[in-house]
Amino acid sequence: MATRTLDELLAEGVRGRRVFVRADLNVPLEGGQHGDPIKIGDDTRIRAATGSLRRLLAGGARVVLASHLGRPKGERKLELSLSPVAERLGELLERKVAFCPDVVGPLASAAADGLGDGELLLLENVRFEPGETKNDEALARGFAELADIFVNDAFGTAHRAHASTQGVARLVPKRAAGDLLRAELEHLEVVRQPERPLLCLLGGAKVSDKLAVLEALAPHADVLAIGGAMAYTFLAARGEPTGNSLVEPDRLEDARRVEEAAAKAGRRLLLPTDHLVVEKLEPDAPAEVVAQVPDGRMGVDIGPETAAAYAAEAAAARTIFWNGPMGVFEMDAFAKGTEAVADAVAGSSARSVVGGGDSVAAINRLELGDRIGHLSTGGGASLEFVQGKTLPGVAALEE
Repeated sequence: MATRTLDELLAEGVRGRRVFVRADLNVPLEGGQHGDPIKIGDDTRIRAATGSLRRLLAGGARVVLASHLGRPKGERKLELSLSPVAERLGELLERKVAFCPDVVGPLASAAADGLGDGELLLLENVRFEPGETKNDEALARGFAELADIFVNDAFGTAHRAHASTQGVARLVPKRAAGDLLRAELEHLEVVRQPERPLLCLLGGAKVSDKLAVLEALAPHADVLAIGGAMAYTFLAARGEPTGNSLVEPDRLEDARRVEEAAAKAGRRLLLPTDHLVVEKLEPDAPAEVVAQVPDGRMGVDIGPETAAAYAAEAAAARTIFWNGPMGVFEMDAFAKGTEAVADAVAGSSARSVVGGGDSVAAINRLELGDRIGHLSTGGGASLEFVQGKTLPGVAALEE
């Protein structure tokens, strides 16, 4: 990556300089109903951001921190305020984190100018501004006015050309990649240039959501193992019964094309050979394992035979990339396939990269994180990067 690193930036000196850091603090929130306090459901992304922040603060930087949270669509929504994040960040850093209820403007400028060396200010949710996702130049200039130096450490939004990622980077001459962003790119490069055999495990609901990455990985991965609801579109494309499972009829030809691309390249594309099925998608619905999905039933998880087959591929692999659950993971009764894959990836000697919220959640729930090579903080960004696409937030640092 041809851009300044945080090591280089710190060596040049940051004391007394305003360093605008774009982080990814987009964490799940709980509560907020019936007057209940809003709490952070999972602080993984906040913890991931602390590494770069600690180093900058120790170097005497005056850090102005920005992030988005959820999808407020340019509207100020109290339930999507970053205020609870400021509190949690302060606990993790063991220092006061000032919070500004604005993103840009006089209040934000005054708060940034009032920082002392080694102090930290968190701005409000940048997506409260309608110009953020439009990469509005005026908003980007507002961010740039708060910065002497720009550091992008938000890998989760690096695939978006937004005002706080790409726009501001072009307006601040001195810029660098944060430690988290750099680590993400280095680990994901392992998937682009793998030690073989490369196993890619892809799950999720729809082929349409992951068609581009399926097309990219089918001829690249030695083994592409598919789970989740999108497997039923592939099975339907083969002419196999799928009952009431989620199938995208308009994607059948796409599924056939992906499978043909794998075969032409001498790769293997694996689909479930057994399924956990129910009549209704309810947590306590009676479920059974079948070889083929009968009429009136829907597949909600891979079966034990499939889980064992995918586990065997993980054991034989030298590089593993996993994105997406194998079933309706949010319901405990239908999470066994995803959990079995998590166990297999953690138990493999392969270099492993896991991305996507549900996949990472499965790893964390089973406390397997220390046995995974890399847990990616960016699902969409990781998918685009392994496809070989240029990420706008990274390209802006290199210009």
